[in-house]
Amino acid sequence: QVQLVESGGGLVQAGGSLRLSCAASGLTFSTYAMGWFRQVPGKEREFVAVVRRSGSSTNYADSVKGRFTISRDNAKKTVYLQMNSLKAEDTAVYYCAADRWGLGGSLRESYDYWGQGTQVTVSS
Repeated sequence: QVQLVESGGGLVQAGGSLRLSCAASGLTFSTYAMGWFRQVPGKEREFVAVVRRSGSSTNYADSVKGRFTISRDNAKKTVYLQMNSLKAEDTAVYYCAADRWGLGGSLRESYDYWGQGTQVTVSS
């Protein structure tokens, strides 16, 4: 049974930092591309970042480029999202997702498994 469990969310002031983690189990982690998405009430879930199998290939949404960094530790089966210079508009529930084909993209439909999400709230 595949499980993705996010942690690290919370309340932070604008300009601050948070580091999200997503621990995976029940899958061959190193063969999956791993992504982060976020969603606010009433809006579509949107792509944030993706890291492919080896960890050397990444992509980011324009809105977070230069502020967020995605990384992975295949030995720990964990993917991270380091978020710096946070803004009020980064407030959302953040989800990690796993793409079994390892390609990784910005479309929700590309991902096979999802975590339950962790709330990030940035106060201005």
